[in-house]
Amino acid sequence: MKKLLKIILIFIIVMAIILVGLWIYLKNKPAIPNHYQSEVQTGGKIEARYLADGSYETAWLEQPALQEFKKYEIAYPVNLETTDRQYPVIVLCNGSGTPLSKYSRLARHYASWGFIVIGTEEMYAWNGFGADMCVSHLRRLNENKQIEENKENIFYQKVDLSSVGIVGHSQGGVGVFNAITEGKNKEVYKAAAALSPTNMELAHNLEWNYDAAKIQTPILLASGEGGGDDWVVTGDQLTAIANEISAPKVQFRRKKTAHDQMLYAADGYVTAWFLWLLQDDPQAAKAFVTPQGELLSNPLYTNQEANLNSLAFHS
Repeated sequence: MKKLLKIILIFIIVMAIILVGLWIYLKNKPAIPNHYQSEVQTGGKIEARYLADGSYETAWLEQPALQEFKKYEIAYPVNLETTDRQYPVIVLCNGSGTPLSKYSRLARHYASWGFIVIGTEEMYAWNGFGADMCVSHLRRLNENKQIEENKENIFYQKVDLSSVGIVGHSQGGVGVFNAITEGKNKEVYKAAAALSPTNMELAHNLEWNYDAAKIQTPILLASGEGGGDDWVVTGDQLTAIANEISAPKVQFRRKKTAHDQMLYAADGYVTAWFLWLLQDDPQAAKAFVTPQGELLSNPLYTNQEANLNSLAFHS
């Protein structure tokens, strides 16, 4: 009997160790592959160009934030530390249970193209409040020579708050909608991207309400067509959201792509979207501008539509 109890105890201890190890692994597992750029297939030269990293070496800074936000995480071009120019901004809205630390590689990618990129560790981004905090924090950094005593603030007068974009995946897509329509900093956003945003009915049932009809910011809407469909937002549901929006917009779905993969699978075009609208990159614009826009004929995508009537294009 003692021998049996000993065996059972050893079994319980071993299982506990395995479960703890699994929990640690899942907690720290990145939300995107570390080498996602080499794994994502591209269907055009423009997509491939902007899926690759840009020319800027990047750095990473963390600063404390209150409560469940835990900290501000900022990726930025190293050149910022030694130049006098201002840099445009991309704010990140986290998907459910996916803090920025789980997809920091994506933040660094945007920074390599000349952006200051900011997010937090929050788990529930649907209301856009975290995005408001990030913009307010950057405004504070931009306006003060010192934030910490006896320490120079490298972001002083380096943040271009006239060129701010915002992107979010899944629940974070809802956060994008609410940040640009209801947030206290809603007027600051010049470009937005919502990747597999929670469909209107599901969002309502979860009390993550949003009103897409209020959107005035140029917006990119994307979802996946994988595993039968993107269950968070099907093709018809994405179209229903797009139909509510009168602002300039691009809509598409990526073939054979699951919901979680949409965080990074269309990154080439998401990056191009922000480079066009926030840095006036004419090459990036050619991905979208009709009738020859690369995205619109890319065989890796479907349901591509663009209504960019009021956006200027400089070739």
